[in-house]
Amino acid sequence: MPKWKLVTEFTFDSAHYIRDYNGPCGRLHGHTYKVQIEATADRLHASEYCPHQVMVADFKTLRWAKQDATKGGLDHGVLNDIMPPEYETTAEMIAQYIYDETKKRVPEGVRLKVRVSETPNSWVEYEDD
Repeated sequence: MPKWKLVTEFTFDSAHYIRDYNGPCGRLHGHTYKVQIEATADRLHASEYCPHQVMVADFKTLRWAKQDATKGGLDHGVLNDIMPPEYETTAEMIAQYIYDETKKRVPEGVRLKVRVSETPNSWVEYEDD
């Protein structure tokens, strides 16, 4: 059976604080978040932007989070104000939020893995397939 995997990376800049955190992370501060999304599928799909079944998922769709916060993305916003309250703004929960929102935007059957880095030396991966 065929299998395709595509990977895209992007960054966005946002501020956040971790609620009730006893330390510097409890204060408003910012990061340049680096996000990597892996999408795999055993068949190709069309997209909102292309009617032909020629892609796992559209790169433009996968990169929704890098859009400005005023346009539905996460860039240059305060994550505590953007993300729903059930998602705390830890790297783990940011990865889960990006996964959950991306999953709604890709064709059925596309499997995802989301990796989020707050710093060059620390990251988290999330998948739920």
